[in-house]
Amino acid sequence: MTDWTQQTQAARNWFETLRDRICAEFEAIEREAGSDAAFAYTPWQREEAGNDDPGGGVQGLMKGKVFEKVGVNVSTVRGNFAPEFAASINGASADNPGFTATGISLVAHMANPHVPAVHMNTRFLTTQAAWFGGGADLNPPLPYEEDTNDFHARFRAACSAHNPTYYERFKKWADDYFFIPHRGVHRGVGGIFYDHLECTDEAAFERNFAFTRDVGEAFLDIFPKLVRRRMESEFTPEEKLTQLEWRGRYAEFNLVYDRGTLFGLKTGGNIDAILMSLPPEAVWS
Repeated sequence: MTDWTQQTQAARNWFETLRDRICAEFEAIEREAGSDAAFAYTPWQREEAGNDDPGGGVQGLMKGKVFEKVGVNVSTVRGNFAPEFAASINGASADNPGFTATGISLVAHMANPHVPAVHMNTRFLTTQAAWFGGGADLNPPLPYEEDTNDFHARFRAACSAHNPTYYERFKKWADDYFFIPHRGVHRGVGGIFYDHLECTDEAAFERNFAFTRDVGEAFLDIFPKLVRRRMESEFTPEEKLTQLEWRGRYAEFNLVYDRGTLFGLKTGGNIDAILMSLPPEAVWS
């Protein structure tokens, strides 16, 4: 296939629907904590010289009692990669730099250090190729084995429903990817990460789209449960400091190694939306 317009729109519709459901659930948690915090939504438009329809997105941001800072962004953009960047992208080149990309990206930094931070992203891209990618990983400052096991079990179930090899492959990919080489530590306790689930035809698109939807459903199912499990836990100043120091490591990874950050910056995305992954407060000691 060469025209992925309908598939891109279908993926976009799903990402926006998932955003709405996630944000509603997070606001419900704030209400349970006695907070009236709500998401503020800021639309943005991409600019590209000579492109009359470069697309854009919506940044969703909430700062509350439970969610110290959570961003849930959706975007759909189209245009041409810069020649030097095109060579690094699947299916693109200096001679064929055109692309479309639609996706959802979420990062939650929690007020209570006993509640794990989390990242989730899923996306559909087209160049001369077309593919899905994404995943989710848990980032607790104070890890609990129960939380780690439940998070992984939920994503194992989502993977196993589609391919018996997916979970082990994508778990290892997450372990390898979410690693901070200059610190010699992992960013968190892992999850799954996948990329280049190639869509060679419409049937392959439907299979990979179904899996990507289930990744979103798995996240929406398990993460709120973990938040509610820990959000009323007492914590000490020492535990808060541990969280702030850990956030410094998180920021280092996102600024130095994260592919999504680089992709957004290289394709003229909204700076505030791209850097919403950074924590509201961190320390280096």
